Amino acid sequence: MSFINYSAREINCKIVYYGPGLCGKTTNLQYIFSKMRPESRGKMISLATETERTLFFDFLPLSLGDVRGFKTRFHLYTVPGQVFYDASRKLILKGVDGVVFVADSQITRVDANVESFENMRVNLKEQGYDLDRIPLAIQYNKRDLDNIASVSELHALLNYRNVPEFEVVAINGIGVFETLKAIIKQVLVELRRGAARY
Repeated sequence: MSFINYSAREINCKIVYYGPGLCGKTTNLQYIFSKMRPESRGKMISLATETERTLFFDFLPLSLGDVRGFKTRFHLYTVPGQVFYDASRKLILKGVDGVVFVADSQITRVDANVESFENMRVNLKEQGYDLDRIPLAIQYNKRDLDNIASVSELHALLNYRNVPEFEVVAINGIGVFETLKAIIKQVLVELRRGAARY
């Protein structure tokens, strides 16, 4: 749920990148951070384990201009992909305005994608959100690798809502900003509708 600070005339929105472990969530945020002008972004906080996997969250506030006199700020988070961090994932989803689901295109990760997507549905529901209504974009990451599932297969498994979907190579930035623009557009549409909860 977006937070409006009337005294600062600022609208704060939260976007969460969700997906299985090592699918490229952190890589997305790192790429966005590296390409944003310093005056348009805040400090990126990344907490990692000894194996360099995201432990808690990445935080990247983006200032993207004004909406009817209010400054908009988007806070980007990732969730830890590993199953044993489920409590952290639930906490990070609290107050979410939009979700980017990052799928790993490798055939060996298809089951992990489906499991993570269903986990996202359950965790959103526990926070009072409906996956069928919340702004959502889907990435099919690692399209540069061999032995990947086809987009039509991944679409059939994950994109029953026909939300915006993107073929992505996050490490090279391919499709990263296209995905971000798509989810921001959906969140702004919801803001205009005045929808507070999903």
